[in-house]
Amino acid sequence: MSPLDWILEPLRYDFMINALVATVVAAVVCGLLSCWLVLVGWSLIGDAVSHAVLPGVVLAYVVGAPFALGALVFGFLAVGLIGVLRDTSRVKEDAAIGIVFTTLFAFGLVLISITPSQTDLNHIIFGNVLGVSTSDLVQVLILAAVAFVVVLIKRRDLTLYAFDPAHAYAIGLNPRLIGALLLGLLALTAVVALQVVGVVLVVALLIIPGATAQLLTDRFGRMLIIAPAAAILASVAGIYLSYWLDASPGGLVVVVQGLMFAGVYLASPRHGLISRRLQRRRAGALATGA
Repeated sequence: MSPLDWILEPLRYDFMINALVATVVAAVVCGLLSCWLVLVGWSLIGDAVSHAVLPGVVLAYVVGAPFALGALVFGFLAVGLIGVLRDTSRVKEDAAIGIVFTTLFAFGLVLISITPSQTDLNHIIFGNVLGVSTSDLVQVLILAAVAFVVVLIKRRDLTLYAFDPAHAYAIGLNPRLIGALLLGLLALTAVVALQVVGVVLVVALLIIPGATAQLLTDRFGRMLIIAPAAAILASVAGIYLSYWLDASPGGLVVVVQGLMFAGVYLASPRHGLISRRLQRRRAGALATGA
């Protein structure tokens, strides 16, 4: 079999085309948002929101509503509960995040266990990108388009908030409002990625691309290009590997992203582990020679 056949054969199936489109779309919006999440240090909040949407998806199934609607409601609910706990008690933010996301995630597991269903609701947890229907794909495209447009319009405000909230306030911006917008985008993007990798692995799509890009460049504008590009490459590779290896597509997408990060961590020209050690050895040799 030629390399071209390896590429073209999976495209003969509609479910593979739907999977690739959904995965690439999710990769773009997750890759973009991950740049801000990494800078602000909201990795744990991303984990919280991605897990907290589970009961919303199950309840949406019960009442016959779109999964995306239920996930959005509980995503925003989780964000609101974290904020209330943080602002009205002595509980610190990391503890509030842990309390909210574990409770809501456990509630979702309970709902799955007691909900009679002809559909395997466990795919919500682990993802089912190969089962994405045309209607699911339309939902993903609409939500991703909304997230992308908002990010495009508010990118400068979000960037200023990430680097210097005090300066953002000084020039008339409202840091709390921008933070709420970022949380809303996080909830929306988590719903987009939910179709691809499920609840458990959403946080990987929301963090790894930005972390990878951060090791490759010091310029935020370049991060916004590198992160989605790396996410797309890893996602397409993961979907193709899942076809040829008959393995979990969502899992392989994340594994490929993790391997890509590991390669960049070791071999990045400026911030890679190997490069930094070589620079130290050169500096030591120069100092010894001097």
